[in-house]
Amino acid sequence: MAASTHTVTNQVPPLVGYDVFSADRALTEGVERHSAPALLDETRAELTALGRAAGTAEVQEWGALANENPPKLRTHDRYGNRIDEVDFHPAWHQLLGRSVGAGLTDAWGRPGGHLRRAAGFFVWTQVEAGNGCPVSMTHAAVPALRTEPALAAEWEPRLTSHRYEPGLRPAGEKAGALFGMGMTEKQGGSDVRANATRAVPLDTAGEYLLTGHKWFCSAPMCDGFLVLAQAPGGLTCFLVPRVLADGTRNVFRVQRLKDKLGNRSNASAEVEFDGTWARRVGEEGRGVRTIIEMVAATRLDCVVGSAALMRQALAQAVHHTTYRSAFGGELIDKPLMRNVLADLALESEAATTLALRLASAYDTVQNGGDGADRERAFLRLAVPAAKYWVTKRCTPVVAEALECLGGNGYVEESGMPRLLRESPLNSIWEGSGNVQALDVLRALQREPEALNAVLREVGEARGADHRLDGAIKGLLTELADLSGIEARARRLVERLALVLQGSLLVRWAPPEVADAFCASRLGGDWGAAFGTLPHTLDLASVVDRARPAG
Repeated sequence: MAASTHTVTNQVPPLVGYDVFSADRALTEGVERHSAPALLDETRAELTALGRAAGTAEVQEWGALANENPPKLRTHDRYGNRIDEVDFHPAWHQLLGRSVGAGLTDAWGRPGGHLRRAAGFFVWTQVEAGNGCPVSMTHAAVPALRTEPALAAEWEPRLTSHRYEPGLRPAGEKAGALFGMGMTEKQGGSDVRANATRAVPLDTAGEYLLTGHKWFCSAPMCDGFLVLAQAPGGLTCFLVPRVLADGTRNVFRVQRLKDKLGNRSNASAEVEFDGTWARRVGEEGRGVRTIIEMVAATRLDCVVGSAALMRQALAQAVHHTTYRSAFGGELIDKPLMRNVLADLALESEAATTLALRLASAYDTVQNGGDGADRERAFLRLAVPAAKYWVTKRCTPVVAEALECLGGNGYVEESGMPRLLRESPLNSIWEGSGNVQALDVLRALQREPEALNAVLREVGEARGADHRLDGAIKGLLTELADLSGIEARARRLVERLALVLQGSLLVRWAPPEVADAFCASRLGGDWGAAFGTLPHTLDLASVVDRARPAG
């Protein structure tokens, strides 16, 4: 074919060579808002370095390669010996090494650690979400291990290390370690109290042998795992190391890897325990209570991760429409496209603002002192509500952003299909929608201080917007009526999350963002699809704020 027929025009350059952190105004402003002044320069510098790396073509290629070359299970070596190893593409190790090196498993012991880590997790998830799984669980294991001071003293320095050392060796010989988790069993799913894995105590106090099957065990090449099993005293939490101190491998039989919709760079496995050595974490019979802090921390990561996916999808859509022309002008300047982009931007900024507010509350709790009890109560209700709502919004946002790229967005090379495949995961992981909604009801019924803390938070914005005030009044009416409460749980949690998001935006976002959010999400001036905002709003300013530019 003649070269003259293959002139390429009106194609969009790739979104590379930019600072993923500094180009995100909602993120940078949130970090500035919640950081202690003495920490701000240091925090900004480390996040800028991570953001610049995330925006490079090289690092984005790591993300693509890790998903194009998913992990492979090797149950036996060439001689027939059982080895249960999972092989990863080198790009996976590069991604994970950078995440650990950036301190994304180190929040509990450094000032402002939760906010800094959440912002970094937000940035790095936009490169590749799968490596966030072991990073999240390693970070979240720390509070569970602290119920056993001896275990915490042994393992916490490894888990919070900034050194990534792959390979199966005794954890005591490594400069850093990663943790996975195994709660789900095939017969119980989210009902972990139905778990059938048995734990038989040994003569040495705190040591047990486990026998059973885990239907979903995340990141099977980690150095240790927190698992639930039935001990003589009831459901109990245990620490299962992959390799024992003497160098022998613990019984950890990887039966198969899950063939997942998305998250393909990360290995999720079915594993068998058969006389597997473990150490008890917490008291017998209190396994759920012991592991619940780990669950809460990973639920927050679900919120942060979904907000990150929304932001990256939005950034790609805004970037594409900035450079793509149609019907006599750039797409981004077309009124209808601008409405769509502004609608997506509202969803993204609301999710980001809420995620950072939750992370800052963790720092207050960690520091103790004034405000810690109130923030702890706030998190008890706000985390499951945010986890329910933000993760639910992720898939429609990513799908609409993909459509902004048209057919180009449906092509694998654009990166948008990978975002779309990833988008439902956080709504399922650590308890799907109904589990979160029921957890909110549990908090409302058993911990009234949690509702008081959320209402005080929302009350900070009362009187600033009549639509927010009306939504608060409607929420209180819903809360006063307990009839059919379980069947109404999703409706109630949705309203709670929207009121919380609206109150934060009214306090902290630019007026045009808060006005558009309150008009649509709280005032009802909105359609059933994105791009149905009132045309009288300042949509151009909302879209301009979302541009992925420095």
